[in-house]
Amino acid sequence: MIDKGPVLLDITDGIARLRLNRPDAANGMSAELLSALCDAIMVCHGHPDLRVVLLSGEGTNFCAGGDVRAFASKGEKLPDYIRQATAYLQNAVTGLLRLEAPVIASVQGFAAGGGGFGLVCASDIVIAAESAKFLAGATRVAMAPDAGVSVTLSRLVGLRRAMSILLTNPVIPAAEALQMGIVTKVVPDAELADASLALAATKRLVWAGTGTSIEQCLSEEARTVAELSGMADAREGLAAVIERRKPVFTGR
Repeated sequence: MIDKGPVLLDITDGIARLRLNRPDAANGMSAELLSALCDAIMVCHGHPDLRVVLLSGEGTNFCAGGDVRAFASKGEKLPDYIRQATAYLQNAVTGLLRLEAPVIASVQGFAAGGGGFGLVCASDIVIAAESAKFLAGATRVAMAPDAGVSVTLSRLVGLRRAMSILLTNPVIPAAEALQMGIVTKVVPDAELADASLALAATKRLVWAGTGTSIEQCLSEEARTVAELSGMADAREGLAAVIERRKPVFTGR
């Protein structure tokens, strides 16, 4: 575990769990958080056995965007602070985009602004809880999109729709974001952590198996399946199938 204060990073068995760690501030992006995020992403780049990055936020929100309280406190010095924060954010997004391993974003609550919405648009796969909401938000506070959103969003949803999202700032529910192509999959809130981890484990196996014979992969595949089956949620899932009911997952 690498604890950089506002960012947590754990790399185990080829899976990097990268977590924004300012839950009391809705994981709002201060310059300090963004600096720590850049450092953590560089650690991922330097890890020889990395197969997948699972990006998430602690608490009830993925990321509410820039830390508006920090911004407001800078007064006339805000442009200097924004230049610093934006440089870190651009480096973080570039680092994610250039990773050879796929990046899976696990989104609960709000993903807003360059920090939240931008990281979502820069991820390869996005798993969203049913209650998740997405918001571009920049023009709402008389600013412009950052984190590459002016380019990545149009590639995901098309030019006309991207223009509408960026200029009118609608709050986009998870189901609508799925239809637009902003997210890959929507799951019940209680299943988000389990679904994201299972997907990350699967991606790790697929990437690890590239260029490897089937026989060589079988032992690692079996180990991963056995590990996931030890979770309480896996037992609940099996019981739900047998009893023909919807499972109630607890994230354990």
